[in-house]
Amino acid sequence: MQIIFYEKPGCSNNSRQKALLEAAGHELDVRNLLVEKWTAENLRSFFGDRPVADWFNKAAPQVKSGAVDPQNTDAETALALMLAEPILIRRPLIEAAGQRAVGFDPAEMEAWVGLQAPRVQGVDLETCRRPKETAACPDKP
Repeated sequence: MQIIFYEKPGCSNNSRQKALLEAAGHELDVRNLLVEKWTAENLRSFFGDRPVADWFNKAAPQVKSGAVDPQNTDAETALALMLAEPILIRRPLIEAAGQRAVGFDPAEMEAWVGLQAPRVQGVDLETCRRPKETAACPDKP
């Protein structure tokens, strides 16, 4: 299956997620989430009915510092913030078979595109693996 995979280049979790999809036989069209020319409507289409707080990259410097509070942000404000600072967008964004989604839950991916998920059950493929005491990943491309 052809999958469009929007990532932050250099993100170790995105690398692991891509490897799992490729191992399952999927063909990836990998794109840089940070430089994509997003519109509010296009970006919104990836979030479905998820709560606004689930749209955010919890490892983004602005979220970690408290400058942006996903729990108290409405949809319109969230989209405006994400268009201005794409590092705030939870990743990956995935498009396949006419559907769009955000994040990488192995069970959801198995049901949607097929992942051969038993080998990854219980593995966290979304939380940033960098130790908190290390420098944050760059938030610019």
